[in-house]
Amino acid sequence: MKPIKSSSVKKLYIAAMLLFPLALAAQKSVDLDRYRFTVQYRSLPKLRLDSTYRTYHVTIEGTKLMQSFLDDLSPDKSVLLEGWRKLPADAHLAINIKLGDLVPESFSVKERTEIVKNGNGQITGTRVFYHQEVVYSFEAKANIADYKGMHVMDEELCRRQYKQVYKSPEFAIKYLAEGYFLVNSMVVTRDLYRSAVNRAMHDLSNRITDNFGFSEATVNDFMWIIDSRKHPEYSAHRQTFQQLNEVLFNMSASSPMLGVREQIKPVIDYFEKIKKIYSSTSKHDRKIRYASYFNLAVLYYYLDDPQAMMKEAKGLELNDFDAKDAKGFEETATWLKNLFQQNNIYTRHFSIDPSSFKGPFEKGDITIK
Repeated sequence: MKPIKSSSVKKLYIAAMLLFPLALAAQKSVDLDRYRFTVQYRSLPKLRLDSTYRTYHVTIEGTKLMQSFLDDLSPDKSVLLEGWRKLPADAHLAINIKLGDLVPESFSVKERTEIVKNGNGQITGTRVFYHQEVVYSFEAKANIADYKGMHVMDEELCRRQYKQVYKSPEFAIKYLAEGYFLVNSMVVTRDLYRSAVNRAMHDLSNRITDNFGFSEATVNDFMWIIDSRKHPEYSAHRQTFQQLNEVLFNMSASSPMLGVREQIKPVIDYFEKIKKIYSSTSKHDRKIRYASYFNLAVLYYYLDDPQAMMKEAKGLELNDFDAKDAKGFEETATWLKNLFQQNNIYTRHFSIDPSSFKGPFEKGDITIK
């Protein structure tokens, strides 16, 4: 074996000295980027009811003036309470909807001036167009009670004080715009009434599902991933997130999380290991630990573990890097814990078969917990 020449040793020494500051810089700085993902779960009711209540029916009350328009609609069919069974009558919850008149309140004509140009782009004149604006109002309310006659809540779906504006088509002649609503009042009123009723039913469905329902929710969220290619954790971070994404992608609102905690354990172990490896008080280490605390807090939220989420939030606060995020996690963990306790359901991943639910006067009342 030939001895290494002194000139070669000097070259190796110089190369090492040049690379050392780069390696040191990689340790001193780290960039984080948002890693976005999609996950699914089942929303739980915000308001507490008797847990045996799982059926509902809807009744509609209109006015004499609007009855002919109401006959063309079936608003009761569009009211949906997700996760419940709808009955024609005699259900646990009775939702009574009162639809008021659609009332035109004022009329005006607006004009729009259009500049006319020739082929050379020169202005040659103007054209004026007219349209009618009709200010109108509508009201709708819903009363919700149980089959025992106990009042549950009232919902104001549209207030008379809320003014809406209808705009007619444009005309080149002013008097055509002035008389548009008068000539077409039946057609326009029918269309406006249908739209107003449909909006009210859609709004009511969202509210009652939010308060009492079990809807499937698909949400987008993010965690922090290392985005510095020269950082020693760059590749490991990406491999971890790839594994994490596969598990989250396969989570379903209708399927229990059997085995999910075991599948996700390597991800949790990695982030916990990062906290220990980068344990100094330097900004670099606090920043990379921040990502681990943040990611674990988000992960535990979707694993339905508010207690573990709270622990990560406390750690994030003590870590003293963007500690303000800790408060939001703490509030969310407390909210989720209370939601579970209120419903006596401790998971957001389970199937529901509304057809199996029975009304209070049917045999075999069924409750899903």
